[in-house]
Amino acid sequence: MKANELRRMYVEFFENSGHKEIGSASLLPDNDPSVLFTTAGMHPLVPYLLGEKHPQGKRLVNVQKCVRTGDIDEVGDDTHLTFFEMLGNWSLGDYFKQESITMSYTFLTKYLKIPVDKLAVTVFEGDSLVPRDTEAAEIWMQNGLKKEQIYFYDRSENWWGPAGKTGPCGPDTEIFYDMGKAKCGENCGPACKCGKYVEIWNNVFMEYNKNEDGTYSELSQKNVDTGMGLERVLTVINGYKNVYETELFQPIVKNIESLTGMSYTEENRQAFRIISEHMRAATFILGDPKAIGPSNSEQGYILRRLIRRTIRLIKKLGINNNIICNIAKVVIENYGEIYSELVSNKDFILEQLEKEYTLFSKTLDSGLKMAERYFSNLEEGSSLSGDLAFKLYDTFGFPIEFTVELASERKIGVDISVFEQKFREHQEKSRKGAGEKFKGGLADNSEQTTKLHTATHLLNGALRTVLGVSVYQKGSNINAERLRFDFSFDRKMTKEELEKVEKIVNEAIEKGIDVECTEQTVEAAKAEGAVGVFDSKYGEIVKVYTIPGYSKEICGGPHVLNTGELKSFKIIKEESSSSGVRRIKAIIGY
Repeated sequence: MKANELRRMYVEFFENSGHKEIGSASLLPDNDPSVLFTTAGMHPLVPYLLGEKHPQGKRLVNVQKCVRTGDIDEVGDDTHLTFFEMLGNWSLGDYFKQESITMSYTFLTKYLKIPVDKLAVTVFEGDSLVPRDTEAAEIWMQNGLKKEQIYFYDRSENWWGPAGKTGPCGPDTEIFYDMGKAKCGENCGPACKCGKYVEIWNNVFMEYNKNEDGTYSELSQKNVDTGMGLERVLTVINGYKNVYETELFQPIVKNIESLTGMSYTEENRQAFRIISEHMRAATFILGDPKAIGPSNSEQGYILRRLIRRTIRLIKKLGINNNIICNIAKVVIENYGEIYSELVSNKDFILEQLEKEYTLFSKTLDSGLKMAERYFSNLEEGSSLSGDLAFKLYDTFGFPIEFTVELASERKIGVDISVFEQKFREHQEKSRKGAGEKFKGGLADNSEQTTKLHTATHLLNGALRTVLGVSVYQKGSNINAERLRFDFSFDRKMTKEELEKVEKIVNEAIEKGIDVECTEQTVEAAKAEGAVGVFDSKYGEIVKVYTIPGYSKEICGGPHVLNTGELKSFKIIKEESSSSGVRRIKAIIGY
């Protein structure tokens, strides 16, 4: 089975079960400060999982682009990826465990023709706070699984959420494919990492709310959130041993063979796999409509790390010319029909890769020589000081993970804590601090973040009034303290322009205007002058929030009822985000 066939079959199966297809959202999440990238299909649906009405109804299905950075060090094995496509379906307060499990079982066994005896599932074993999920186990057996194919595990394996200290959460049931290997021991099961079982699908049942006191209460709206990895499913149903044998990677691998004059053999296998995977991920991040480039903070840091690790591996293979742009072209060609943004942003992708290659190549060789000098003075088992690790970063642009990788090849450690201290002193924001700096997601639907969300609409409208209608939103990030808004503009704003923008927003706040919400088609909304980012993620009917005289945007919400609730607005910083993109940080109610 080919990837396009699997995508189409999945969507059509759930459409026939009453689901409406929604498009893939951006890899860079809107107004969700809990993550750097969209890691699952549920992220763009947060407002609706919390109770807002979705214009497309209570049953949804899509294929979502995702990036997960936690698996970077695992890339090169048979299944782990940083970029992947997630097939997902949702019930927003409609069906629950019986229907969800039955549909999953039917799709896997009747449509994908996976033999029932190749499946294994896990369910929540229960604890003192939440009972054992016997219901899910019984539904699996009703459908045809044997008792020995069902495994009970604790919260570490079969519980999702909440995203913060409180909020929606619940048990899940994970579905695994048995690769046919012998069990590694008496306790071998789906939770084992020996490779016998590969997870292919996860059904999350959001049925509880975790309260401030640590107790759980049942939610009035119970949701189902599922996710199936396209690449993994494509691997197992075609009888492949790893994701790199699928048509999603084979053209990239063959292109690398052609560009390097080397073969994909055991000697080069790890390097070929990492180069293929990282360049696919980097191409998709660069090709996103929000157009971020490599940088030293947040998403740009991850992007830079992927590209620079790729460059180092290519040079390690003995290739000293820039082949990463050629690899990116293959990715664009492979995916352009499905993800048209890769084609429309092709020039930006290649320009940024060329720029980063030139920038890093200038310092890589001298940096490697310096690193070798540092390591030559150390014995196996010892550690490189944090000061020297930071010097490699500051002088040669080596991400700390890059230095750790170099050190580990020589069985040497790195003093990470001192590096982080030096890094924080040098850079206010960094990827290292992102996990602590950003808190939110499903748990952060507070009154303040709702106000800030409305403020971004007023800010967007004011910017278009002052700077012109060529200004478009490129991204936004909100936490409880401030809003951050990225927009297309090719120069620093003047003091007078910033003052005008501030004045317009405060004028709208002072007038106390009611925020209007209507549901209409994208075409009708645009005809009325509504602006919206990433139209492809919207369905036939969208929500349009209007602040008469100031803003009209396609948006999922949530918003305040009246602009007066914001009290006041102040811009605290205007800076460059990336080439052709400016960034404003602002606060309200100060």
